[in-house]
Amino acid sequence: MIPLEYMPPLMFGGLVLFMLVGFPVAFSLLAVGLSFGLLSIELGFFNVAFLQAVPQRIFGSVLANDLLLAIPFFTFMGAILEKCGLAEDMLDSMGQLFGPIRGGLGYSVIIVGFILGAITGTVAAQVIAMAMISLPVMMRYGYNIRYTTGVLAASGTITQLVPPSLVLVVLADQLKTQTSSADVGSMYLGAWGPSLVQIALFILYTFILSRIKPDWLPAVPKEARTLQGRALWMKCLQGIIPSAVLIFMVLGTMMLGIATPTESGAMGALGAIILAVLRDKEFNKRDKLAFRAGLAGLGAALIVGLFFYSDTQEISKPAKLALQIALVVVYVAIVWLVTRAYRIADLRALITLGYQSTMRLTAMVVFILIGSTCFSVVFQGVDGGVWVEHIFTSLPGGWIGFLLIVNLFIFFLAFFLDFFEIAFIVVPMLAPVAEKILAPVLLESMGSPQAASSAALVWFGVMLCVNMQTSFMHPPFGFALFYLRGVAPKEVKSSDIYWGALPWVGLQMIMVVLVMCFPVMVTALLDKGSNKPVSDNLVIEKTINEPDADVKPPVFSDNTEKPASTPDTPPEEEQPKFQFQEQQK
Repeated sequence: MIPLEYMPPLMFGGLVLFMLVGFPVAFSLLAVGLSFGLLSIELGFFNVAFLQAVPQRIFGSVLANDLLLAIPFFTFMGAILEKCGLAEDMLDSMGQLFGPIRGGLGYSVIIVGFILGAITGTVAAQVIAMAMISLPVMMRYGYNIRYTTGVLAASGTITQLVPPSLVLVVLADQLKTQTSSADVGSMYLGAWGPSLVQIALFILYTFILSRIKPDWLPAVPKEARTLQGRALWMKCLQGIIPSAVLIFMVLGTMMLGIATPTESGAMGALGAIILAVLRDKEFNKRDKLAFRAGLAGLGAALIVGLFFYSDTQEISKPAKLALQIALVVVYVAIVWLVTRAYRIADLRALITLGYQSTMRLTAMVVFILIGSTCFSVVFQGVDGGVWVEHIFTSLPGGWIGFLLIVNLFIFFLAFFLDFFEIAFIVVPMLAPVAEKILAPVLLESMGSPQAASSAALVWFGVMLCVNMQTSFMHPPFGFALFYLRGVAPKEVKSSDIYWGALPWVGLQMIMVVLVMCFPVMVTALLDKGSNKPVSDNLVIEKTINEPDADVKPPVFSDNTEKPASTPDTPPEEEQPKFQFQEQQK
């Protein structure tokens, strides 16, 4: 008979064996979970009724999870923006803006990668689009091939960390314990600081390399810069302004509390379609008129909402009528532009491809979630959570040792597993331990135990997100390197792609250390609690049947005292009472 304490490591080892054989991860999780579930029933660790939790959690926590609806919306948005020409125009304009300085094309790739990461949320689309556009240009002007491939892959993977990242959505769904959780809004707020610091690290590395090896990162020749002055700035703004509007639609509405993650994702998908229509060559005068009317209606609605609407009084009838008319104009303009997207053949084909890629990714995520749910239920049934907690709480070095071991473990797993698989398999096991170990570290800065617990999960999640960026950059299994290899010309060797990725993987690991040592980068924008009493004007007096000399009887509104209880008093009347009185200052 197998002892109970051997079951968790055997389950984990069986899962690794299945994946080494090459069996799909989702079905590996299902197979291991069901096999060990039947074995545990046979050995008497739990009964058949325990497995009823599997379908209940699948239907309750997976298929009925509104948060996961944000994944297809963000995926569809990225698929549309990949082909609409936005990346090409931004890279061209930014390349000409930074072209006169050494390393200028590298700076433009990093900055555009950051902007596209904030509106696409998908690594594959970004790496492929940027490589197809920038790789030939950088090779033409004599950039070192290893730096070129490295910066393209790294600037594509930054989309995993920059909100609205799909990784952050998945981690927010998985970082749940019995006492706390990490919501999507907090994950997005926590990720902004590390995102900006990581972009600064990439730019600093490019700057240092341009001074040490100036021939590796030359300036673009003057004759190659076709735009200058006002025309150049206008072209830059034509790419930046629509991107900024789309970023606000997705992130601004969520952070201001106007929309949920799913609603903001839906607005982002709709905005991507409209942006694709605006950039299409068949965008005619009537389309421009509809778009301008929609902008005017949106501006009028904002003015009415800001100046005529108040929580304390009802909006006047003329203002209400003006608001309704403005919103009708906005809706008509949106319907017109979406209809145009359907009638333009190229855009209709693009939207169809976007639907197909969205369906493939969403189906993969759902199947992995179903498999991980089956695995985790059985794993908890054989005391797997206790086993994991015992391993990580007994590590030397306290919370620092815990974070070091976990990050090394995730770094190793990233060689073989995708970030979805790591998030669904490993993160639910580590979340309770992370809350228990990291919450005391943040207690003083966050102000209350509840805020510290939530912030600890956000800190832990963002740190894992930074670490899992390397899963796309690991030679030789990094998916970003595969994408780059697929679109790179034949003269670019695979060894150049692999060697070029190593310095950027090092920069990402430096970023992991910075997030670990300076949690304020993550927690600075999070809501903080307080250890102060709820109110200083309330005192609690407890009434007992036989009051002591120090305890005064409660005072009622008629200034009488409650009579002593009699034998006829019902039992519930004899229970201790609590009287709230306002303390006189």
